[in-house]
Amino acid sequence: MRVLGIESSCDETGIAIVDDGRHVIVHGLSSQADIHARFGGVVPEIASRQHLLTFPTLLRDVMQRHDGDLNLDAIAVTYGPGLAGSLLVGVNFAKALAMAWDLPLYGIHHLEGHVYANWIADGQWDSELRGDPLLPSVALIVSGGHTDIVLVEEHGNYRLLSETRDDAAGEAFDKVARLLGLGYPGGPIIERVAKEATDPVRFPSPLIRDSWDFSFSGLKTAVLRVVNERGGTDALSGEDVANIAAGFQQTAVVGLADRLLEVARATKAKSVMLSGGVAANSALGEEVLRKADMPVWRPRPGLCTDNGVMIAARAAFVIENGAQPDDGSLDAVPSLRMTA
Repeated sequence: MRVLGIESSCDETGIAIVDDGRHVIVHGLSSQADIHARFGGVVPEIASRQHLLTFPTLLRDVMQRHDGDLNLDAIAVTYGPGLAGSLLVGVNFAKALAMAWDLPLYGIHHLEGHVYANWIADGQWDSELRGDPLLPSVALIVSGGHTDIVLVEEHGNYRLLSETRDDAAGEAFDKVARLLGLGYPGGPIIERVAKEATDPVRFPSPLIRDSWDFSFSGLKTAVLRVVNERGGTDALSGEDVANIAAGFQQTAVVGLADRLLEVARATKAKSVMLSGGVAANSALGEEVLRKADMPVWRPRPGLCTDNGVMIAARAAFVIENGAQPDDGSLDAVPSLRMTA
């Protein structure tokens, strides 16, 4: 089954064709990071306008690399959660294609898509071909907008077990990067700067006692306190910035890894999965791999961030489970939650 997947939940425009939910035929992605960097974060109105400009040319590029072959079985599109305007552009673009090409259309949950990036056989962090993740599996979905832990018992059957009560981990990375004067997006910059640290600053854990939830607001506030104690952003030396960045990153990834593995052991999962943009952080991947006593699935960095591959991959399993295609009523749902 060949599915064309469309993703536009935030500031990444993605189109991909995936076969059998596991094999990437062609993959196109356009990032707006450089556009939004000047504002220190994503500007929703600019993001949606850029999707409008990008989709036609990106589709043309993908189809040319696919030799113009319309041998497709379905179209899938992210319909939530995400930025309202960005989602609307993607959903309506997908509806137009489905009508023009006479193909069934399926709406896909963005976070489920992130989880299913782990089913891409040649998409693992070490490029080694792998089989499907062992189920039941516990997935950490960690990005700029979400920090959730989900127990995937079988396809279409999962439970949300943990979430953040305030900032998402990726959002905390972005805010700390701004506090340190490092720019946007924060995750890759902090990871790079942290490698220069000589004495990482110690910060409080983001883990909540007597719960599996997270709270990153306290960690972010602790970073602000240290920055202010050292005279503010403009007074920080390069060494200060590296040590604060490294301490923040270490605290965040240890908390994420420890909580993921705690939940996996408690639920007797057979494996764990990393997903979402922050899963591209090498320190997080290394921490989980070092501490895990069970198999670990983790997409390569290009499949951790938002992309059309993950949407097409998830759609294949949705279709296989007998879901009905859109009847014309599909709409964007910006605050869509994981409720299965």
